Amino acid sequence: MSTSVHPAPSPIPTAPHILDNAAWAALTGPHAHLAERVGRAARYPPDVSPFTALADPADPRSWDDLAELVGPDTVTPVTAVQTVPDGWTTEQSGYGVQMVATALDTEPAPEAVRLGLADVPEILGLIALTRPGPFLPRTVELGTYLGIREGGRLIALAGERLHPPGWTEISAVCTHPDHRGRGLATRLVRAVAAGITERGDIPFLHAAADNTKAIRLYESIGFTPRRRTRFVRVRTPGGHQAARAGQEGAGQQEEKA
Repeated sequence: MSTSVHPAPSPIPTAPHILDNAAWAALTGPHAHLAERVGRAARYPPDVSPFTALADPADPRSWDDLAELVGPDTVTPVTAVQTVPDGWTTEQSGYGVQMVATALDTEPAPEAVRLGLADVPEILGLIALTRPGPFLPRTVELGTYLGIREGGRLIALAGERLHPPGWTEISAVCTHPDHRGRGLATRLVRAVAAGITERGDIPFLHAAADNTKAIRLYESIGFTPRRRTRFVRVRTPGGHQAARAGQEGAGQQEEKA
């Protein structure tokens, strides 16, 4: 009697999920009309969003295109990146948690108002006070932003940011410190999500990995963590780096002379 042992078949590689590189999917999809692009790199206009994205962060050609897009010796945020190539400098990095709505009850908020460009100065004031993330003069063009006012003053905010096909990110969720504990942010998240689901998209969002309070809140209302994310601010090669390299090279030549 003989037996033969066959190795287990290799698992079939799973295709990357669209949310693994959400900014690229948005900039080459529903937000393509806003995109500034060179080949395999794209970004939003600097007054809309700070984010840039690469078609494939593992492809050196994407980084070359990004360097051409933003220019030499320039600091820019990049998403979906684990490592940066030689010649680039990581100025800052941080981790987040990407969460997807799996059991979120959505409903309009009758007291919420649609915010637009005229509301930007007040929005920026609330953002500066609460610091939920980057918000710029034209960020409201990314999607629907809703706010709650009391006594004419904006006291809570939430809206839409990245928009990959079939998905929409909820962002800029914040409440004035004097009005926290009333569930305003949760009502706005549900209301923004209601608009997202009405058009057939699935809501998702990001939270800082160390913001355990926010993560627990989002889980309690129906969001499920999907993956850990990394955000980096990188400096492109060139400029003072090239000048310094040139100076070092000249010094070495002088030493040899």
